Amino acid sequence: MSSTNGPDGAPSARSRSPLARVRRLAEATPARRDRYVDLLRAVAIVMVVLGHWLASAVTVTDGELGGVNLLYEVDWAPWATWVFQVMPVFFLVGGYANAASFAKQRREGGSAAAWVQSRALRLLRPTAVFVLLLVVGFALALALGFDPEVARTAVWLAGIALWFLVVYLAVIALAPAMIAWQRRWGWGVIVTLVVVVGAGDLARVLTGSDVVAGGNYVVGWLAVHQLGVAWREGVLTRTRRPAYLLALGGAAVAVGLITWGPYGVTMVGAAPPPELGNADPPTLALMGLAAAQTGVALLLRPVVNPWLQRPRVWLGVVVVNAVILTIFLWHMVPVVIAGATLMLPGLFPQPEVASGAWFALRVPWVLVLAVLLAVLVAVFAWFETAALHKRTVAPSGVAVGGGILTCVAALAGLGVTGMEGVLPPVGGLPLGEVALFALGLAVVWGTGRSAPAEPRR
Repeated sequence: MSSTNGPDGAPSARSRSPLARVRRLAEATPARRDRYVDLLRAVAIVMVVLGHWLASAVTVTDGELGGVNLLYEVDWAPWATWVFQVMPVFFLVGGYANAASFAKQRREGGSAAAWVQSRALRLLRPTAVFVLLLVVGFALALALGFDPEVARTAVWLAGIALWFLVVYLAVIALAPAMIAWQRRWGWGVIVTLVVVVGAGDLARVLTGSDVVAGGNYVVGWLAVHQLGVAWREGVLTRTRRPAYLLALGGAAVAVGLITWGPYGVTMVGAAPPPELGNADPPTLALMGLAAAQTGVALLLRPVVNPWLQRPRVWLGVVVVNAVILTIFLWHMVPVVIAGATLMLPGLFPQPEVASGAWFALRVPWVLVLAVLLAVLVAVFAWFETAALHKRTVAPSGVAVGGGILTCVAALAGLGVTGMEGVLPPVGGLPLGEVALFALGLAVVWGTGRSAPAEPRR
């Protein structure tokens, strides 16, 4: 076997490459690690990317870029969202991973604030680069004379992933308390969260407004996160009965609610009035789907796990997980790039949306987007994969929490409003939100002294 070190004994350039580092991580995977959790996370991100790429139809009308959503063009598309709505899987494995990571932190004597800081920074550092370049791109589009509405729509489409960061950062901040409550109260925590989601649904029906259930964005996904915590604690895996109950019971609840309740079929996007959309914010129907997905995932685990012992398969899973946030953040940018460089000049055919020819052209379309995304990941993955610095002094919980709250407010202003922002714009740009995000990041990053740390897993 050839050495990866240079003549002087130092690591060679080849051994320092990102792929070499990931390969070493894969080879050093401890036996106790549940590889299936990593596989679920990797499969979920692939499903999200494919779902967005297949549903996003870029159009050119009168020389201007536009777009339509396939969900509103074909009758069967809402049912397809039951397969492509995999955010419950993200939060499920997030709960498992957070419970495992937090338990390790406590065993090593670390504080809850230090754990929250570390987890948050892993999200915030690559997000900061993404937000900065998104706003710079928006500014360039305006400076070059592009229609402001078209430019804003393009930037909103590219930044569609920001909503996830808003919710997941809040979940991270609450995770230590939620994990402790789960250990004390068990299923009572999950049931309570689901009841709150149901109360939000009722309020939406009575008032006709989604605003009254805004808390469900956090409460609903926290409920799914807690299923992951219960999985990590062994509650769902002592026997196969919980998996069957979740799979069959969750599916029955979801089907029953859309059949006899006020819930729409689609699990992504808006539903036609007066039906309730199930994702914005999460509803009881989505909670049913999340339970069913959890049950199915648990039932498949013993079948899939032996396959993950194959070195090449496991290396692929590790590679995807190493850059998973980069993939998620940047995956809609190729749609904007391809739309502007291929669709607008007429270089890519544009048959009628949802026609046979249109579906056939989804194959080369997805391949083009995959190549563009691979380039973007190669350029920006370092901001996710490079080692963070480990704090040697416990940070202030108040400072970390305040910084995360500030970042969440800024990202909500950028992502939820489609780059219009809530604060007064400067030259048409949401610079107030950018400054707010920078302040929050500085507070989270700056509290506590630091020392070099190992690259993350």
